[in-house]
Amino acid sequence: MAPVVRALAARPAIRQQVLLTGQHPGLADAFAPVAADELKLDLRDKSVPELRDTLSSAVAGYLAPSPPELVVVQGDTTSALAGAIAARQCGIPLAHVEAGLRSYQTEPWPEESNRVAIDALSDLLFAPTEAAAANLFAEPQVTGSVHVTGNSGIDALLHARGPAAAPCHYAERRTILVTCHRRENRAETLARICIALKRLVAEMPVDIVFPLHPNRHLRLAVETVLGSTPHITLTEPLPYPDMVRLMEASWLILTDSGGLQEEGPALGRPVLVMRDVTERTEAPANVALVGTEPAAILSAVHRLLMDEVHYARMSRPALPFGDGHAAPRIAILIEDYIAGRARVAL
Repeated sequence: MAPVVRALAARPAIRQQVLLTGQHPGLADAFAPVAADELKLDLRDKSVPELRDTLSSAVAGYLAPSPPELVVVQGDTTSALAGAIAARQCGIPLAHVEAGLRSYQTEPWPEESNRVAIDALSDLLFAPTEAAAANLFAEPQVTGSVHVTGNSGIDALLHARGPAAAPCHYAERRTILVTCHRRENRAETLARICIALKRLVAEMPVDIVFPLHPNRHLRLAVETVLGSTPHITLTEPLPYPDMVRLMEASWLILTDSGGLQEEGPALGRPVLVMRDVTERTEAPANVALVGTEPAAILSAVHRLLMDEVHYARMSRPALPFGDGHAAPRIAILIEDYIAGRARVAL
């Protein structure tokens, strides 16, 4: 959302306020020059329904005293759904950045249900791709205006990267960036992934860098299995520019993240996705689903090590999810929407 905030800040007719839910402290600086407010809530150990209800009530309380002309939410998190519900409760129009992504799988994770619900509530829907827009047009509950803009996450990536990507260094041991945080990859599934990672560094000439998710239960589970393992470095969550530099320096990205399925290809890095399905159905040849079984993960990494043609095919830069100019398009559409509402009011 930071590129969208910057793009709106460049339009004199727009005044905006950023609201952070407070789940991940330290994000306010990303939205400069716009000041960010942050909710002060105890959100520890809440179930998904409890988190949604707590956040939607708090966001509604923030919006109600001085309702804006539009609320903008991004993505498929519980926070995004809570913001959407709060906007509707307050009678405020809603815009959704990254609308229309679909995996058509709803269990055991909530993200798919969140996407569908947010899109049904939205007046403005900013789809990253034509395929995402087609998903929206096919759903009768979606009644808002659909626009293909690209994904502003690619804007953020290219802004952080700068004009030229750093080269990928092929050392004796090649670096694999690992991230793992999704709800379906917990408990026994996370244990299988950790076993795969230990086997990777033991059986192949690779080093792993694993930035940990702030969720303390996830951290503890990963640290218990992988802590002190040679050739595996567990780090704190990285500031976004540092994360981009790490992606650029990595030989491979192994992840369950939706965002990294977009960012890795944009940087020309192969991405192996530790999931069975994905909502990024337009993923290019750089991306392959490998599931969470250790044997499948090891086999996919081994093939990349041994097959130079296969690795080269998965290393070609690709930008199916945006060209780096989504945020200005979104800002123009928002300004036009608000101006149109003002004309109707007159």
